[in-house]
Amino acid sequence: MLLLMFAFLFGTAAEQPAARGGPSTCVECHREMEAELSEPVRQAGADIHFQKGLSCHDCHGGDPTVGIDTGGPEDSMSRAKGYIGRPARKQIATLCASCHSKLDYMRRYNPQARVDQYTEYLTSVHGKKYVAGDPSVATCVDCHGAHGVRAVKDPNGQVYATNVAATCARCHADAKRMAPYQIRTDQMELYSKSVHGEALLKNRDISSPTCNDCHGNHGAAPPGIDAVANACGQCHAMQWELFNKSAHRKAFSEMGLPACVTCHEHHDVMRTSDAMLGVEPSAKCVSCHDPGSAGYTAAGEMKSAVVRLQEHLHKAREVLERSERAGMEVSRPIYDLVEGRDRLVRARVEVHRFAAADVRKVTEEGERIATASEQAGWKALADLAYRRKGLAVSVAILLFMIGLLLFKIREIETTDERR
Repeated sequence: MLLLMFAFLFGTAAEQPAARGGPSTCVECHREMEAELSEPVRQAGADIHFQKGLSCHDCHGGDPTVGIDTGGPEDSMSRAKGYIGRPARKQIATLCASCHSKLDYMRRYNPQARVDQYTEYLTSVHGKKYVAGDPSVATCVDCHGAHGVRAVKDPNGQVYATNVAATCARCHADAKRMAPYQIRTDQMELYSKSVHGEALLKNRDISSPTCNDCHGNHGAAPPGIDAVANACGQCHAMQWELFNKSAHRKAFSEMGLPACVTCHEHHDVMRTSDAMLGVEPSAKCVSCHDPGSAGYTAAGEMKSAVVRLQEHLHKAREVLERSERAGMEVSRPIYDLVEGRDRLVRARVEVHRFAAADVRKVTEEGERIATASEQAGWKALADLAYRRKGLAVSVAILLFMIGLLLFKIREIETTDERR
């Protein structure tokens, strides 16, 4: 019962804030109003601004002290006292920037707070349309919320990593709202099925990228053809470096093809596999390279090298597992086989250099490791067989000696009986 009472009181305190810095006409009145007008008060308990000591009048203007002891509630909403009321959409970004762009002011609350969000916003597609007077474009409140704005690191916040895609989708998945801009609305559907989306939305892995990791935050914009690889390269650094050194970069640029997404897609990035490489109909390489061409031949050679190493590693692993199950000491070659697996991973990364010789160089290193590990496994099995033969011979000799002993005992007993 005490726990229930504590939970009730704690929950109530979180949802029904007391006015910071003294009584507030705004809170006192709106708390008693119908659902729509009382909702801001309910949400304020979790609001980062309210937690830092700010209140309604810091955004809406007016004087929250009027109407408590003197005057009426209407007096607190006097234009003479700077009352703004509900700001128009065209005022929202500049209103937020009136605090968030002031370094000295923001340092009172967070010494590390950025103050360039509004400047970045004006460079974004959203910001440019905002300045042009587009009433439908996203502003601060569309992403962060109006009341109940939570910290970026708050898991319940609209801009927390696991919630960003859903926040963006509120606009970008709305076909009616996106119709004037003639852009697709299936990004969220595709992303949720992608390797990135599954890692973040299903497995809650916040290291997986979401919308803002590729498009930016306040300066959100679709990356240009030349910028795609740079966006992907923030996480996939080695692949990005190899691609930049390859002949494909120049070829892609000349053909107007964006790097990375040409083979790996956009929002629907699927888990990579060896099936993407080679000359089979399902391989990405044959989309550009015709049979007999240098690229076609290189693709086939790279695929063969990777598959050959994978199969050799698998075979070596099977032999070592047989030895281990039989009780043989093979921990060292098993550990060495991990190095071989690393070479397989490196070879798959090396593919982004698009040079068969470089891929083979890595796979051949892995082949040598796999061969040594496999031989160690076979040697362990041979030692086991030798030990078993030795044991069989020893047991046979022991049984023979036991038989002789029994025969001798029987002979002695027979002699005693005759006497």
